[in-house]
Amino acid sequence: MTILAKPKRILFLLSDTGGGHRAAAQAIQTAIEQQYPNVYEFNTIDVFKCCATFPYQYMPFFYPLWVTYSSITWQMGYVLTDGRLRSRFFLDATYPRWKPKIEAMINAQNPDLIICTHSLINRAVLKTLQTMPKRIPFITVVTDLVSTPVSWYQPLADLCLVPTVEAYERGLKVGMKPEQMQITGLPVHPDFVLHLSDKQSARRELGWLPYKTTVLLVSGGDGMGPVYKTVKAINEQGFDIQLAIVAGRNERLKRQLNRLDWQQPTYVYPFVNYMATLMAAADILITKAGPATITEACTAGLPMILSGRVPGQEDGNVRFVVNNKAGVFAPKPQMVVDYLRAWLEADPSVREVYSRTARQLAQPYAAWRVADVVHQLLESSEIPSKIN
Repeated sequence: MTILAKPKRILFLLSDTGGGHRAAAQAIQTAIEQQYPNVYEFNTIDVFKCCATFPYQYMPFFYPLWVTYSSITWQMGYVLTDGRLRSRFFLDATYPRWKPKIEAMINAQNPDLIICTHSLINRAVLKTLQTMPKRIPFITVVTDLVSTPVSWYQPLADLCLVPTVEAYERGLKVGMKPEQMQITGLPVHPDFVLHLSDKQSARRELGWLPYKTTVLLVSGGDGMGPVYKTVKAINEQGFDIQLAIVAGRNERLKRQLNRLDWQQPTYVYPFVNYMATLMAAADILITKAGPATITEACTAGLPMILSGRVPGQEDGNVRFVVNNKAGVFAPKPQMVVDYLRAWLEADPSVREVYSRTARQLAQPYAAWRVADVVHQLLESSEIPSKIN
């Protein structure tokens, strides 16, 4: 009789302050399930909701409001805490109150491996693990592209997987050892990669006009930023385009959009799980400089007009796109209109240059690469008994 081995347990730790943290975890989980079926079981916990004290347990709710309506104070907080000593002081200030809940959570989950996709969680969890008898390996997956806060880089972690050379070099500067880090790319969900189709097939599936230049506008899962003002400015131009807008979970934004008198064929979507089809069908992407959306756009080969960014945190993403000539930065609605007009009036070969460069930046197999790293770590017999 064959006795099946008990699946090893992988615990993802994150918080829904922006959609990229959960998206990366879901991408990695799916890739592991595809590469190593029936070997692992998974759970995902929002640590802010589960273990944080006041006011941090409300961060998933306040984050989109904060970065949309008070981005200057967000930038101030980012700058003030982005230093090795300042970061440790900030993170350690709340640690004593978080520790009992973190310890209880880990004991309840009893994982064989922890994967953390949030920079403000890893230090508290790693410090707690140091006080517990069971040795649990820990991997940090960095979900910022270039402007990586120093809090991502915790020497207690077994591995820190980063998306870009810039993120790797930043880790070295703040004290990480080369053997602790690997450049894997930012994980894109395998379904996104596998479901990218040709433009005409995607447009038929969506019911869009087959041959009209198509502009796709997205702003993250929460519909952050001045989306309405940007859409309104585009709509007033009477461009010969069709327009698709993903409003995400922002109900107020969807109501505003539905009241507009559209001057071109327009499609408004809520939060969707078929972004690959939307990007495959589009010719131009207008988006804030979120790392997950940029990574997906590069995978789809979409030229980008970056209509905004989270100050500090996403400044490097703008440089990454602009300096590599995969897109342009237009932080005001009128600037978006001006760039869009220039691209529409130019020969299509101009956009094709941006499209080709975007594809060169893509790392579509990042999720599977991370899956292999996870499997190799769990199968290794050389995991030390305690990180020093």
